[in-house]
Amino acid sequence: MSHYIFLPTKYIFVAILLSLIGIGAQYFFLKKNKKAAPLFGIIILFLAGLIGVSTQRIHSDSFRESHYLQVKNVFEQEKTYTLIIREKLKKTSFSDRYVAIITHINNENKSGKIVLNINNDSIENALEVGSLLQLKTSLHRNTSPKNPYQFDYGKYLENKHIYGQMYTSSDEIKIAKQLKKDLWYYSDALRTRILKNLQHHNFNDEELQVAMALILGQQQEISPTIIKDYQYAGAVHILSVSGLHIGFILMFMTLVLKPIPNNKKGSWIKLFIILTSLILFGILAGLAPSVVRSVTMFSFIAIGNHLRRSVNIYHTLIVSILIILLIEPSFLFDVGFQLSYLALFFIIWLQPMLSLLYQPKNKLTKYFWDILTVSFAAQIGTLSLSIYYFHQFPGLFFITNIIVIPLLGVIMVFGVLVMLCAAVYDAPQFLSQLFEWSIYFLNKIIHSIASFEQFIIRDIPFHFFMLVSAYISIICMVLWIKKPNFNKLVGVLTSIIVMQAGCIYMNWQDSNISELIVFHLPKETLITVKHGIHCKVYCSTITTKENKAKSNLNTYLLSTNGIIKRKQSLKNFIYYKGKRIFVLDSAKQLIPNINPDVLLLTQSTKVNLDRVLMELKPKMVVADGSNFRSIQQTWKKSCDKQKIPFHMTREKGFYMLK
Repeated sequence: MSHYIFLPTKYIFVAILLSLIGIGAQYFFLKKNKKAAPLFGIIILFLAGLIGVSTQRIHSDSFRESHYLQVKNVFEQEKTYTLIIREKLKKTSFSDRYVAIITHINNENKSGKIVLNINNDSIENALEVGSLLQLKTSLHRNTSPKNPYQFDYGKYLENKHIYGQMYTSSDEIKIAKQLKKDLWYYSDALRTRILKNLQHHNFNDEELQVAMALILGQQQEISPTIIKDYQYAGAVHILSVSGLHIGFILMFMTLVLKPIPNNKKGSWIKLFIILTSLILFGILAGLAPSVVRSVTMFSFIAIGNHLRRSVNIYHTLIVSILIILLIEPSFLFDVGFQLSYLALFFIIWLQPMLSLLYQPKNKLTKYFWDILTVSFAAQIGTLSLSIYYFHQFPGLFFITNIIVIPLLGVIMVFGVLVMLCAAVYDAPQFLSQLFEWSIYFLNKIIHSIASFEQFIIRDIPFHFFMLVSAYISIICMVLWIKKPNFNKLVGVLTSIIVMQAGCIYMNWQDSNISELIVFHLPKETLITVKHGIHCKVYCSTITTKENKAKSNLNTYLLSTNGIIKRKQSLKNFIYYKGKRIFVLDSAKQLIPNINPDVLLLTQSTKVNLDRVLMELKPKMVVADGSNFRSIQQTWKKSCDKQKIPFHMTREKGFYMLK
């Protein structure tokens, strides 16, 4: 609520104070009055909500006066920045990327995270975590999506408290000789040491990439082809360090510490070593939301075992969520955090019921049956959310899990031993060879399953209302199956009817959409005219490149339930609801006295725009992404001179006519 609705800070803390006074008054003066009990509960819930609101506000960067957002003209003017490299991000084809912490702006103490982009042809070696940099440059705001229904990377960064990006080259950076040696530096140094030791053993690149992702959660270098295979096979979750990995660490440490006696002193020593091991492994894995969740939850399980108490897994789950979100509220909006908790909740809640459907007596059969029921429970829990975010479903996920999970146990044993040896000194050749072979075998299995693409259901339209109604239906069904009665059956049928009604309404809404959109694409022109579900596509080449053009068009069609009726090359004129759009490129000739409603400039057409505007007298001028940046600035001045609205897709994003 606090994320989406702004409440003044002083009112929040005044309300918390009044709630505490109300609780104190009730406890001391009305505790014997049974009629006051409901009011006491309401005030407690109100206070709990206010604590959540205040936590989110305290962690928001607008609350900190030292944050760079509070600096005047920070996004408009060049300033001198001092930065510390905090994290290495995945490279692009143009730049090396890092998360950096601002420490000074123009020699004043400041704070805040940014993304630093350095031209990858301008720097020989990647910067180390902990490197101190100084540079004079401009800070750029996170950009909003340039095309309809596109992934909002700017919002994604803001949920991680990153509000700006820098673009520079190595010759503009001064790198200090000393490093900032903090927790992040030592964590990265240890990972680098492990990586170099494994490379020393001639580890194959593909296997090494998967090893670093599988054991340490580092996916920066993993190739898109491997990630695609794991996605199609329904096994991408094993590339992120999560409960499976942390649970194994807990079991491994418990086994190693078994010789220590279970007296009071020995029990405390065991607990300290286990908690330290879990925390260090979490830091080594980069403190991703799924890692933090797993470390927190298994720490509670370890503490419960130490206190000799039966651990209520629901309580552990809820308390771990509470503590994580009190420390870092933005994790709530992390997709991995949402999926991991949903999967875990449904495994705890639904798997025992599924396991009762069949009770094998053979231990081996029971082992594989348990794997299957756990996989189905997790998949049922995450299915709707996965489709909502990714719009696809891997149909062979259960086969993947039956084969991969037993193999994963062996890989984890080899992996942890190899990583420990590589971190301390050097891994034995035979052990690292076994580890490499096991990952090679895993990759082959995953690739074989992923090759059955006919079992992958893609491009599934799924709106937010459908997401909510789907989960309501699933919960109602499970409750009815566990303990059937008439009222629960009514709830199941009602939830299904509501979901169906929502689907019908969404389809009706999509079928009544009429719009013309000029997309923003570098070096290309793409226009869609949509009437209902039917869509005409106009593109600069009839065989639109199989890259961003196709990707953006598919995203748009998927989100609006559209179907391509016809695809054709660009024409001089496009008519839409009585309006004329005149497309002018380097090959088109002017047609005088046509007075178009919209003049679309494409492919850096070499015309005198002042003369064109006087002859054609358009009501609106649009320049798409196929034009050079420099010429668009000249066009903007011409339009401003003649007081004609000018829309540049490079700055404002797609242009739409309704």
